[in-house]
Amino acid sequence: MGQIKVSTCPIEGLYVIEPAIHEDSRGYFMETYNQKDMHEAGFDMVFVQDNQSMSVKGVLRGLHYQKQFPQGKLVRVIRGSVFDVAVDLRIDSETYGKWYGVELSSENKKQFYISEGFAHGFLVLSGEAEFCYKVTDYYHPGDEGGLAWNDPDIGIEWPIPEGTELIMSEKDQNWPCFTNVF
Repeated sequence: MGQIKVSTCPIEGLYVIEPAIHEDSRGYFMETYNQKDMHEAGFDMVFVQDNQSMSVKGVLRGLHYQKQFPQGKLVRVIRGSVFDVAVDLRIDSETYGKWYGVELSSENKKQFYISEGFAHGFLVLSGEAEFCYKVTDYYHPGDEGGLAWNDPDIGIEWPIPEGTELIMSEKDQNWPCFTNVF
């Protein structure tokens, strides 16, 4: 395989991707996406859009998903750090309703691939974080769904530093619990 290392996660459909980093006295270079390498790793997705957001410490975005037009996402952080989470919404999956989280940062340069059929969210751990992601389908505003970030049935162990006041959109504060949706 070329410039990436792919690690499977405990939930099928989730992968941590680590690019090869070429460093010298000038800095570093890495390929953040290479279709040939991804194909060799078993990924045949086609990305249709790139997105980027900036958030400050304590921002929690999610848990979001698209109902009829699910998106696969290849996510990474280019500045700062986040705790990134995916929740399995695939009814026929052995891990239905389970979650997995990974820290993504500009330091570790890890990427997280989240297949279609998952809810997604992240918590900003650093002062600021710039978050980039590629998606396999376009955003359809009327198709958005979400789950409560603190749903006890899902039980996500968010690494919220003591004394941190979470910052969330009104929408993200009011998503229903998993059992009320599925």
